Amino acid sequence: MSDKACRIRTRKFMTNRLMQRKQFVIDVLHPGRPNVPKAEITEKIAKMYDVKDPEGIIVFGFKTAFGGGKTTGFGLIYDSVVAAKKFEHKYRLARVNLFEHTRKSRKQIKERKNRAKKLRGGKKAALVNKK
Repeated sequence: MSDKACRIRTRKFMTNRLMQRKQFVIDVLHPGRPNVPKAEITEKIAKMYDVKDPEGIIVFGFKTAFGGGKTTGFGLIYDSVVAAKKFEHKYRLARVNLFEHTRKSRKQIKERKNRAKKLRGGKKAALVNKK
């Protein structure tokens, strides 16, 4: 944590039972200080809402106002990590180390694409959907 304090406010708080989460807009006030790290924001939100498992908190979309001092973004608190893995985008899960993205080589992708060009109908669908 930094020596200068920052203040976090939430607004538009909403409980989304269908997605098993709480969602809100986060306003971070940090005068005389550069942007606040997402880890610090997550930590403060966990304290603010008494979250048992801070891994279920996902913050994203931060924009700093011109001149600095105020940043606005979005926050999601999932009821469990399982719910987060079920509903959240894979790239956001990768940012908080809940998903490991396996990368295929460029050559593999091209070979698969060219094999799919030669097939039609159900065989093509089977090749494309096979992962």
